[in-house]
Amino acid sequence: MSNRLPPLTALRAFDAAARHMSFAQAASELSVTPAALSFQIKSLEEHLGAPLFRRLNRAVELTEAGSALSQGAAEGFQTLATAWRAAQRTQDTQTLTVTAGPAFTAKWLAPRLFEFAQAHPDVELRFAASLSRMDLMRDNVDVAIRFGTAPSPELYALPLAEEWVMPVMTPALAAQFPTVESLHNAPLIFDDSINFLNTPVSWAEWFSALGAPYSPTLGPRFSQSDHAIDAALAGVGVVMGRRALVVKDLAEGRLVAPFPTALATGARFSFLCLKGMETRPQIAVFRDWILDEINKTAHVTDGLTILELSEL
Repeated sequence: MSNRLPPLTALRAFDAAARHMSFAQAASELSVTPAALSFQIKSLEEHLGAPLFRRLNRAVELTEAGSALSQGAAEGFQTLATAWRAAQRTQDTQTLTVTAGPAFTAKWLAPRLFEFAQAHPDVELRFAASLSRMDLMRDNVDVAIRFGTAPSPELYALPLAEEWVMPVMTPALAAQFPTVESLHNAPLIFDDSINFLNTPVSWAEWFSALGAPYSPTLGPRFSQSDHAIDAALAGVGVVMGRRALVVKDLAEGRLVAPFPTALATGARFSFLCLKGMETRPQIAVFRDWILDEINKTAHVTDGLTILELSEL
């Protein structure tokens, strides 16, 4: 038996037939006649020296040899398709597909995109607001912005600004609750989206860091940070705001932080892409733009004390 691989067209015909379990449907997918598809599979069986299908009345089923070949063939064609898309993407210097969580998309990216579009009209941005784990090559995504502690070592990972949380509120609420003690009577908003961190950074930890008592209170709870921040912007209450998601509102005065003590989260947002792709023109300009935008609001941390819970 020869170890030489059979023709790719024959393997492609087999893969389609094995997926559909129908020669007719496989022929339709490949835009060939059933007779032509049957000929390709027959040639493959001759190359192997064994049947790959059992031909039944109006149906087919895989033989033992066909079953052994089908999974590897499917994976092989998927790998080829992925590699081909990756090769095509290297020729595209205009389209940039970015995935980020809904909160980061709504509170960080969306309010700033006009400036990016003005500065880089030749880049077509596409966004997928999702927290799902993605395979950047398979899913045709150029850049992922993710919050966490350990980006995959297989990716180019650029950590962004240090993340912290602290109480933020509207100026009107700040006037009503000017001290830490008075904050005990303020309506508190709970952002549960950050509860996955190994280091808790909730209201209890913040009050404890300031040496103030904390009695759990009832208040609206949100599973998405942007919803919790929108509630604070509407004057509903005081929220433990995450730096990246509130820094623009703080810089522009829609929210204030009367108590300049923040808790470090021990995690950061990271700019992620496939290794070697960070130099592609549209990825490089997007990365540099993000870093410039972060620098524009760096002054918000002036005078801020950021506490590591391990220090307390």
